[in-house]
Amino acid sequence: MISTTDLSPGQELTLECPRITRTALALYAGASGDHNPVHIDIDACRAVGIDDVFAHGMLSMAYLARLLTDHWPQEQILSYEVRFTAITPVNSEPTCTGVITEVEDGVANLDLAVTLPDGTVTLRGAAAVRLA
Repeated sequence: MISTTDLSPGQELTLECPRITRTALALYAGASGDHNPVHIDIDACRAVGIDDVFAHGMLSMAYLARLLTDHWPQEQILSYEVRFTAITPVNSEPTCTGVITEVEDGVANLDLAVTLPDGTVTLRGAAAVRLA
C-alpha cells in the first residue's frame, strides 16, 4: 500500500501485465461468461475480416483495477472509469499505468492507461481514491 505522504502529482504507478495468451483468453471467457467468438475462435474472426483473436476489453479493465488494488484497499476506491480505445491483440504484453494528477482533501485523482509495447493505448480512464 502507498503511504499518503509519498503521493505527489506526476507520480506514476505501473503494473506489467502477463502476456495475453490464447489460454488466458479461454480461461477469462470461462470465468466471465463472455464467450464472444472474437476472443477465442480464430476461424470466427477470419469470417468477419479480423486476422486473429483479441483480448476482452474487460480483461484489460481488470488488470487496470488490479493496479489500483495493489496500492489501495478496494473500499478506498471512490470511482473508477475507463473507455476502450483500441484492441489488445493476443500475445501482447500490456502495461497499466496510473499517474497521480491531484491530491486534495484526502483524495488522490489518477489518470489511467493500458499501453501496448508499440505505444498503442488500449484503455484510458480515471480513478479517485480516498487516502487512509
